[in-house]
Amino acid sequence: MTLHLRWAAVTDQGHVRTNNEDGHYAGDQLLLVADGMGGMAAGDLASRMTVESMVALDVPIDTDQQMDALHKGLELANRRIAETVAADPSLQGMGTTLTAVLFNGERAAMAHVGDSRAYLLRDGRLNQLTKDDTYVQMLVDQGLIKPEEAAGHPRRAVVTRVLQGEPVSPAYVIVEPQAGDRWLLCSDGLTGVVNDATIEEEMRIVPDPKACAERLVDLALRGGGPDNVTVVIADVTDGD
Repeated sequence: MTLHLRWAAVTDQGHVRTNNEDGHYAGDQLLLVADGMGGMAAGDLASRMTVESMVALDVPIDTDQQMDALHKGLELANRRIAETVAADPSLQGMGTTLTAVLFNGERAAMAHVGDSRAYLLRDGRLNQLTKDDTYVQMLVDQGLIKPEEAAGHPRRAVVTRVLQGEPVSPAYVIVEPQAGDRWLLCSDGLTGVVNDATIEEEMRIVPDPKACAERLVDLALRGGGPDNVTVVIADVTDGD
């Protein structure tokens, strides 16, 4: 049985930022969120180049080629950022997170760098599939602070690993999809405002992907909308 994705994506500038540096893409084989950083137009440029470098992967790709395809897409994006900074040194420091899922109906392969997240709702339970590449997460891993302290830490926005034109080692994950699965990819504009319990509840009770994505973005905006917020929802189905 070949599985399919039924997807929707919503993004918003938020109430504080002057522009939207989030990039995203949703298609039948590829889902991704890229959260740009670097100020001015640089973050927007980095995320946009990353999306442009990855969209060619939205085609059927054999299972044994998925990881290699993801790796090449990330390398292309990172190389384009490096070349752009080399041509214009004023852009030094720009970069972007990337969380991308490549789906072929039989398997899902994921690549992750930064603090944009991927979640999987299966059998009514929400599981975070990514680990934030942040200073605060490093403190949690080392036992220096408790997980519940992370959300209010003054350095919670410090990202330790992004696509920035320098060598980087993304995390890669394989997931065997099941009909009924619901994927969520999002920028930290959502998770920095809306807690996991609320995200899980909304993903369980709102059946339509577009309505669910809109609801999650709305909750982030109601929470103050301090950052750009992007949400990609994709349901795994055994129908078209």
